[in-house]
Amino acid sequence: MKRLVAFGLILALSACGAARELKPAEGKALPIAPYGATTTPTPSKLLTASTQARPERSDELLKSSEERQGNEFDLPPAN
Repeated sequence: MKRLVAFGLILALSACGAARELKPAEGKALPIAPYGATTTPTPSKLLTASTQARPERSDELLKSSEERQGNEFDLPPAN
């Protein structure tokens, strides 16, 4: 019974998040436009990670086997 009540409480609290557009606090402005930008970015643009911050995963599989080319610098150690 206690588990059911705890689960219900957790479920209710997890649904409390607001799903509306973000706005700066009253009396505060958005940060100034970055150097070289023509406009000030919107809050959603500021929250979106750049490709450099979160690179996309490459799932490219090896399609065909290729034999390695010889390496002229791969020499045995000198005695």
